[in-house]
Amino acid sequence: MKNTISHYGWVTILLHWLVALVVIGLFGLGYWMVDLGYYDPWNKKGPDLHKSIGITLFFLMVLRVLWKKSQIKTQPLINHSNTEKKLGHFVHSFLYAALFVLMLSGYLISTADGRAIEVFQMVSIMSFGQLFTDQEDISGMVHKYLAYVLIFTVFLHALAALKHHFIDKDKTLLRMLGYRATKH
Repeated sequence: MKNTISHYGWVTILLHWLVALVVIGLFGLGYWMVDLGYYDPWNKKGPDLHKSIGITLFFLMVLRVLWKKSQIKTQPLINHSNTEKKLGHFVHSFLYAALFVLMLSGYLISTADGRAIEVFQMVSIMSFGQLFTDQEDISGMVHKYLAYVLIFTVFLHALAALKHHFIDKDKTLLRMLGYRATKH
């Protein structure tokens, strides 16, 4: 269940893949819904679903950060160079930060008019209203462009995992799939 110095526990693995799937799904939904016409039945459903999943992702990410802070740091494999270690740390830090900024900007877009966000029509997340001039437009630009940067970084992250698996032939990817490496 818990991380060790040489492998990730199943909670870390589950949170990693769940966040990855949700982020990719939210990007796809966001990309699709920007072209919806005013009279399209999904013109309201799409954004409502996007907001609900985004708020859920926020709480999932808070849980992920708390879990990560409570765990032993799984060490890179011994064949990883210092450059790979530093780059890996930077990319992971960027992914976390970008996700939180993306979710915050989404919240600011959705609540600029003072209305709460209805999460799956079960819970309301209150609005602080308009906190700065042009909040919806500025937050919208941040949200849009950061989403593209984030999904590109996710793509590079996946390519790096595949590089480790197929070229370096190490256990980096396998560890995030539940394989327990004996060497670190």
